[in-house]
Amino acid sequence: MRFDLTDLRLFLSVVEHGSLTQGARAMHLALASVSERIAGMEAALGAPLLERNRRGVRATAAGLALVRHARSILGQVEQMRGELRTYATGLKGRIKLLSNTAALASFLPPRLNRFLAAYPDLSIDLEERPSTEIVQALAEGRADLGIVADIADLANLQTHLIAQDQLVVVASESHRIARLASAAFAEILDEPFVGLSDAALEAHLAERASRLGRQIFYRIQMRSIDHVAMMIETGIGIAIVSEASTDTLRRPGLAIVPLSEPWAARRLHLCARDFSALTPHADLLAQQLLQT
Repeated sequence: MRFDLTDLRLFLSVVEHGSLTQGARAMHLALASVSERIAGMEAALGAPLLERNRRGVRATAAGLALVRHARSILGQVEQMRGELRTYATGLKGRIKLLSNTAALASFLPPRLNRFLAAYPDLSIDLEERPSTEIVQALAEGRADLGIVADIADLANLQTHLIAQDQLVVVASESHRIARLASAAFAEILDEPFVGLSDAALEAHLAERASRLGRQIFYRIQMRSIDHVAMMIETGIGIAIVSEASTDTLRRPGLAIVPLSEPWAARRLHLCARDFSALTPHADLLAQQLLQT
């Protein structure tokens, strides 16, 4: 059985698009060529990889196994290329790190600062994602390390507890919420919100609201926590943020109230598919993040 990298990329493209035609178009190949390649893969394997139906195609059990291995192999190839490419620019290693909003707010910046200062030949590709997406990316080998809240299913990953976090509601001191000892999520969903645009936290809150059959109404979403504070102070709306990000919000005119739901008290975990299989530079970063 011999599959080349083009075969693997082509098969993933077809499965992800659910169509031979769309998969061929995405790979800039003729449909006949795609059909021939997949038929050759099935012949080499001795089992069908795709099921055809009126809507397109889907992977068989054998095809799903191939998808899993193909993603792993192609991910390793891309990692190899990335590491080798960095030598041409004078860098000796890159680390792919994914983080949720809470860790980016306060936990990560000082530690990453110390790490990059200590290792000038290393660089970090840092992306903010929802915890559930980070778990999937790590399981599929698309990142070295991730920092997630324990709201996600961590069963398929190795984890280390590194910090704790609490979600809080921020409101104008004249708002009714300012007089509460804590705020229930369901009781504030009718309020207008001010959000942080593109923040992974907002995706998590939207999912929690949908479980209640509700939707968060954002009057505006800002990129800066300072701008969010300005909007709240003038009564534009309220916000739910990580307590770790509230240092700049502790000022006259604003009230900070804990969110009372059990899921609002979260633990942050450093995760990897296998810590013993990390690259040497990713292992260095993991050790830095595990230091108290």
